[in-house]
Amino acid sequence: MIQAFRAEILSVSHDPQHDPAAIRHEPDGLLVVEDGVIAARGAYAELAGRYGQVPVETLPGLVVPGFVDAHVHYPQTDRIAAHGDQLLDWLERHIFPAEKAFADKAHADVVAAFFLDELLRNGTTSALVYPTVHEQSVDALFEAALARDMRIVSGKVLMDLGPEGLRDTPASGRAGTEALIRRWRGRGRLGYAVTPRFALACSDTQLADAGALLAEHPEVLLHTHLAENLRECVEVAARFPEAADYLDAYDRFGLVTDRAVFAHGVHLSERAGHRLHESGAGIAVCPSSNLFLGSGCFDFGQADRHGLRLGLGTDVGAGTTFSLLHTQGIAYQAAQMKGTALDPFRALWLATGGSAALLHIGDRVGRLDVGQEADFVVLDPCATPLLARRTRDAGLAERLFALQVLGDDRAVARTYLLGRCAWNRDKT
Repeated sequence: MIQAFRAEILSVSHDPQHDPAAIRHEPDGLLVVEDGVIAARGAYAELAGRYGQVPVETLPGLVVPGFVDAHVHYPQTDRIAAHGDQLLDWLERHIFPAEKAFADKAHADVVAAFFLDELLRNGTTSALVYPTVHEQSVDALFEAALARDMRIVSGKVLMDLGPEGLRDTPASGRAGTEALIRRWRGRGRLGYAVTPRFALACSDTQLADAGALLAEHPEVLLHTHLAENLRECVEVAARFPEAADYLDAYDRFGLVTDRAVFAHGVHLSERAGHRLHESGAGIAVCPSSNLFLGSGCFDFGQADRHGLRLGLGTDVGAGTTFSLLHTQGIAYQAAQMKGTALDPFRALWLATGGSAALLHIGDRVGRLDVGQEADFVVLDPCATPLLARRTRDAGLAERLFALQVLGDDRAVARTYLLGRCAWNRDKT
């Protein structure tokens, strides 16, 4: 099946901070999709003649690649906006009790369905997702993603030092991980990630086993947390006195590779920055969560000095919004606290192609290039009276920045998966 969409189209092919040519913009563009894959993209005037027999759907607004959430917790959906604590106390008080409920597959099914629909409503088409320690939490998420044709990467949480009801063993963690990889390998648009909760939740034996699993399965990612909160960093240093820093605590177990996605990285040593660059590992920046839990602000200047690979994550439920559009605006504000004025096109890159590259799916999504899967979002610059007023007669950069700062789920008019409309604000 061939489809054609006429719209203003914007994407960013690579980090644009040193190369404005990374920004690709067709004020009046045509996107041609064949069997869910982009067959052509360009100016409408240049392509219309070649596809004159294909019905053209005109999309109002600005078309951008589907957002790619590089770090989010689906079992924390019902604990978003939980008051009163920083990271470690917040986990004990709010999150671990909620995650214990995912021993019940029926509960996991309900939350997974709501979670994925909420992603689509906010324009997110791909995500790297934390489940819980329970195998059935992964099954529920993957079943729901398969039904929706979403590109989701996830994997059973490993935490043999977790609280009662959220504790596995190195043996059961390995067995569950290997069973899930076998069960879901090659199905739909799904991917797997070996997922130790964080350094304090896993014994040395389990961390070593996570490194072994990563080495034995070259197609999977490593997904965990790094240097998020000062108290956490102090406790990691006490737990691993021989490690040079938090990252080194993982490195000693073979977990720092080019397939590793570390969430946060708010408190990185210079040595860790160098090692991250050397290894090819990357950071999922989570500004909403870092502000909400009082963890701090990610240092883009430090990251750029080391040439780190970056993506953007909402980190719900510590993150306070499912909207990666609004998270781009929060990233701008957090970067200002460290003396960096984040460019709106770079913020868009982080939420699309940057996150896709971090998740090793950048060849398939994130740039709206020919040959990529047709996952895209239609943004409405007139979604609210204030947005409409602010973007009236504004140039592209100013419109995009206003959408990031003032926009949220209301600005997502439609979300498309493989060329199919999966969310339509005006028909819901």
